[in-house]
Amino acid sequence: MYMPAHFEENRPEVLHRLIAEQPFGALITHGPNGFDANHLPFEFDAKLVPGGDDAAPAQTHGILRAHVARANPVWQEVAANPETLVIFQGPAAYISPTWYPSKHETHRQVPTYNYMVVHAHGRIVVRDDEAFVRGLVARLTRKMEAGEPVPWKMGDAPADYIAQMLGAIVGLEIEVTRLVGKWKLGQNKEAADRRGAAEALLAQESDGQKAVGQAMLDAPPAF
Repeated sequence: MYMPAHFEENRPEVLHRLIAEQPFGALITHGPNGFDANHLPFEFDAKLVPGGDDAAPAQTHGILRAHVARANPVWQEVAANPETLVIFQGPAAYISPTWYPSKHETHRQVPTYNYMVVHAHGRIVVRDDEAFVRGLVARLTRKMEAGEPVPWKMGDAPADYIAQMLGAIVGLEIEVTRLVGKWKLGQNKEAADRRGAAEALLAQESDGQKAVGQAMLDAPPAF
């Protein structure tokens, strides 16, 4: 990913927060037919996990867990090449040149998009066992259903039906070896232009636009 220094976001707590808030990621793998992309909800365990050998222990950057349909060949294909990338896309918004005060003075501005994104690099391990997928599905369900007036739970469905559904999926666990964050929020713009664009976004109806506008105000400038 192209990464000008002023757009780089390295703070673990910021990267972890975006993954937690935007858990629907794109799993990128490379199999016998080339690159593949699967779009999945992920559980993220941000705790650092020891890795490597005893003499020189390494540290991962957390664990990602997901599941795919047993009919999806990706879980078999990754055995030969477990290196993977998961992309988590945060809020993004179009930026009009008319929102920059300097545009009306010099007309030297162009449209762009501002956005926040995390790339999680890691290695996949296939977890084809009922206990793993049952626990994962239960936790994902609790998180996703938390805002419902009457949250659905696995116990609402017949036990034999749940067993059948769990048998039709396979678990994936990814040891995250590197997290890369890019917060493109106009840090390279003059303060007045950046504020003008941020305030224009905050005045829009979309929650995503408002989120980008607030992030622009919160991010430190490049100069």
